[in-house]
Amino acid sequence: MPVRQLPEQLVNRIAAGEVVERPASVVKELVENAIDAGASRIDVFTDGGGRRRIGITDDGGGMTRSDLALAVDRHATSKLDDEDLLRIRTLGFRGEALPSIGAVAKLGITTRHASEPHAWSLSVEGGEKSEVMPAALGQGTRVEVNELFYATPARLKFLKTDRTEAEAIREVVRRLGMARPDIAFTLAGEERAPVTWAAALPGAAGRLTRLGDILGADFRASAIEVRAEREGVVVEGFAAAPSLTRANALGQYLFVNGRPVRDKLILGAVRAAYSDYLPGDRHPVVALFVTCDPQEVDANVHPAKTEVRFRNAGLVRALIVHALKEGLAREGRRTAANTADGAALSAFRPAFTPPRPSNWDWRGSPSYPVNPTRSFDGAAAPAFAEPGQAAFDVARRPPMCASRPHPRPTCSTGRWVPRAPRSTRPTSSRRPATASSWSTSTRRMSASSMRS
Repeated sequence: MPVRQLPEQLVNRIAAGEVVERPASVVKELVENAIDAGASRIDVFTDGGGRRRIGITDDGGGMTRSDLALAVDRHATSKLDDEDLLRIRTLGFRGEALPSIGAVAKLGITTRHASEPHAWSLSVEGGEKSEVMPAALGQGTRVEVNELFYATPARLKFLKTDRTEAEAIREVVRRLGMARPDIAFTLAGEERAPVTWAAALPGAAGRLTRLGDILGADFRASAIEVRAEREGVVVEGFAAAPSLTRANALGQYLFVNGRPVRDKLILGAVRAAYSDYLPGDRHPVVALFVTCDPQEVDANVHPAKTEVRFRNAGLVRALIVHALKEGLAREGRRTAANTADGAALSAFRPAFTPPRPSNWDWRGSPSYPVNPTRSFDGAAAPAFAEPGQAAFDVARRPPMCASRPHPRPTCSTGRWVPRAPRSTRPTSSRRPATASSWSTSTRRMSASSMRS
């Protein structure tokens, strides 16, 4: 068979298999484009787990008419000012997302740039691009993806249930929301109730607010701020105290220059930092942000851009371990008084401790076995003793001496009878062991051991 050039539509579908793996991949690429466009608010809507419809709306800068016509072509992007892949400062840079989505689904884009008198719209169905038409939109860009994988029906068989795909979309938006707390996110769909994360203030306080909104109030209450810097590499973020753990490592989030990534090196560093605090089957909850020069990290590893490679991976790992260990050692264990458990324990602590007299004797303690219905002089005791009553009873007891031992009650009559001196007590009636009995038992043991 001779060598021939593949058609452009087939090439786009082949490339889409690497970029568009599931509906969550589509949401990731479109939300990253909105972030790169300078949006301050991003709304995400899905239907059927993203299989029937995905809608992304942002208030970013938008695109002009000419840029919109070129944006759906392969390897067309506005993210790279030059051809240097070692200076990537944006989330997207490959120029494959929009053409790959348009090759396997029905794609519609409506956008308006500040320099344009009105908005423009464009649609792509199965790789076929339409003409740019005027449209109505106030600001930003609206992207709609309908009937995902309708052009490649075989890919539909590999999709999971709508609920599972919707949860994968939610996880993607969560990670991007943690990376950019300054952007407001709204996630809605038929599979879930609408969720809105308002924009937070810049700095560590705003970052912790967004992490608490996404990871929960438990993480916010037990979060420990960590930070380490060396040779231009900064590691910062928040780590949960050892009291908050999970059964898997899904609660560990890593961001490199604002990009959510998954790296086994980082997961190993987190485990090493918590090795002295957690058992092997428990995992901590952390959110770490690594900031470094773009030339020190390679983001062009996988088409999905979820993996990176550091030029000095050992330095990054050492900084993460140092930052976590220093933060855990600085905070230490949280006191029980600052938690709900500590408040519950304080309710069981005695409110009053009777004072001990100078001649205090342990026989006057509440644990000493005395008759609860009789006093030391034989009179009836009160039903309820006042605080310090035990110390008062000790003062009323007869003094201790060799000829007059301490009185002790009997369980049958409740009367006080003197204890017999130790010298007059009868000895044990057990027969002492003799040499003959000892030798007999020894012979029996030897015989039994030989039989066995």
